Amino acid sequence: MSNSAVDKCPNQPLPEYAFIGRSNVGKSSLINMLVQRKSLAKTSGRPGKTQLINHFVINKNWYLVDLPGYGYARVSKESKKTFQKFITQYFEQRRQLVLAFVLVDIRHEPQPIDVEFMAYLGHQQIPFHIIFTKADKLKPMAQTEAVKKYEQELLNHWEEMPQYFITSSSNGQGREELLQYIDQLNQSLKTQP
Repeated sequence: MSNSAVDKCPNQPLPEYAFIGRSNVGKSSLINMLVQRKSLAKTSGRPGKTQLINHFVINKNWYLVDLPGYGYARVSKESKKTFQKFITQYFEQRRQLVLAFVLVDIRHEPQPIDVEFMAYLGHQQIPFHIIFTKADKLKPMAQTEAVKKYEQELLNHWEEMPQYFITSSSNGQGREELLQYIDQLNQSLKTQP
């Protein structure tokens, strides 16, 4: 189900996990890798393809929510304003949201736009974890160094580094770990009164 308004999102009381990141971070590829479907989320060479709140029901058990990227390329200021409005409305109003996954391209230095977005989530008290994407482009030592740089940057603003996952859509790295983590969260939600 795709919507441009939070009040039109699905009503079912299923837990939701939102995936968001800068344009061109590899979000659609990651989603397709997680669900093992080539074109569930539309990939594009042109950043900013996702322009709606997209809900995918997974095993009739939880929703994977694909949100538009922030820092979109090649969209009008008006479109950008609209996206940002419903992204913030989604985060501030959606009671089914369990956790946001903020996607970050592991190849790049910490980007101010990512750090600011995480600060926004923290300010709104929205739980989030980081997913580092495109790990296949770096050797293991370089991956460790990249995560360390993020940790140094975030510890300027946070008491501890948010939990993170290192993934690659092209070789499946991090898939099992991420899905098991979501499954554990879903199990723990079932045991809560």
